[in-house]
Amino acid sequence: QSAIDRLSEFVRIIYLEDLRAQVSIGDKIKGYVASQIARSIYRQCSGCVTAQDAAVVLFTSGSEGLPKGVVLSHENLLANREQISARIDFSSQDIILNALPLFHSFGLTAGTLLPLLSGMKVFFYPSPLHYRIVPEIAYDVNATIMFGTNTFLSGYARYAHPYDFYSIRYIFAGAEKLQDETRRVWAEKFGVRIFEGYGATETSPVLAMNTPMDYSPGTVGRLLPGIEAYLTPVTGLSDVGRLSVKGQNVMVGYLLAGRGGELVPPKTEQGVGWYDTGDLVSIDEEGFIRLRGRAKRFAKIGGEMISLSAAEELVARVWPQQAHAVVSIPDKQKGEQLVLVTDRQNAERNALLSFAKGQGIGEINVPKKIIVTKAIPVLGTGKTDYISLQTFVNQELTL
Repeated sequence: QSAIDRLSEFVRIIYLEDLRAQVSIGDKIKGYVASQIARSIYRQCSGCVTAQDAAVVLFTSGSEGLPKGVVLSHENLLANREQISARIDFSSQDIILNALPLFHSFGLTAGTLLPLLSGMKVFFYPSPLHYRIVPEIAYDVNATIMFGTNTFLSGYARYAHPYDFYSIRYIFAGAEKLQDETRRVWAEKFGVRIFEGYGATETSPVLAMNTPMDYSPGTVGRLLPGIEAYLTPVTGLSDVGRLSVKGQNVMVGYLLAGRGGELVPPKTEQGVGWYDTGDLVSIDEEGFIRLRGRAKRFAKIGGEMISLSAAEELVARVWPQQAHAVVSIPDKQKGEQLVLVTDRQNAERNALLSFAKGQGIGEINVPKKIIVTKAIPVLGTGKTDYISLQTFVNQELTL
């Protein structure tokens, strides 16, 4: 049964090509007249709308838990657009190539609202997973700005011709940590510097970003204007805190499963309006933010807190051309142990141990078990699907 058949059980499906035949000359004349007084027509149709009213409801990626509905107001989206514009030199001459899904906040705000509200051309492509096609489109449309995730940008780099991105001025990466290998390949093969940023669906989404004027490799840049932040200390970790933020771009609230449509506003110990990102970060003296991992993505091994993200980075430095992910499972002796899932067919732990020893990294940070698979599960947003991955690991190790 197709997706259309399943949807037809609940809603009426209307095809635009069928509506086209019903459009009369009078409809076209009315449409033209309305386009000349678009602001008035919009106000008439929309009624009384305030900046605080809900503009969109997006859902979190669900990479680590049950997706949550995020209510973003008109003020949230427009504020974030202005915050980004304050840091980046955009112009009406730029051409945006957006292959990110519009149901993802990065693709909606940065890839759609920002260019449309700034008078820039934007070319939409329906899937970021077409690694051979997207680079060709970038060449064909003379794209000057692109947005992507580490997973997607790494895929484009593998298949693109060195001249495909000749016209690119800026490439912004977000949604997941940018790997050093991806940054290096783009610089050497295409002569393009990737600007890594950071955000969350709950913050519309951009919180911080590197720019041509403010750039620090390995960080996600400085906080955008108008955003307050504080760090909550984490037991067992020094120089790292759990990041909470507040600003006009922070969501109105959550719509949670089982709450009957009740709006739950963000709140921390600092009060209502503060959003706990769940990310562990460090901030240097110049204000640059370095991501240390998700609070949930730490394992306690022998009483020591071990970052799963750091373990993934270690593996990526040994085998940069393949995809990897690390999860934890219970261990009777040490509490937990790390498990690596990789698509490298001849992956051996000895190679990881040798590299770690040479870098002065303790063996406790090296995954104890390795599972080789054909592909790492990935969500439509480009993030690793850790829920599916954890289920896969549990099944593999119980066989």
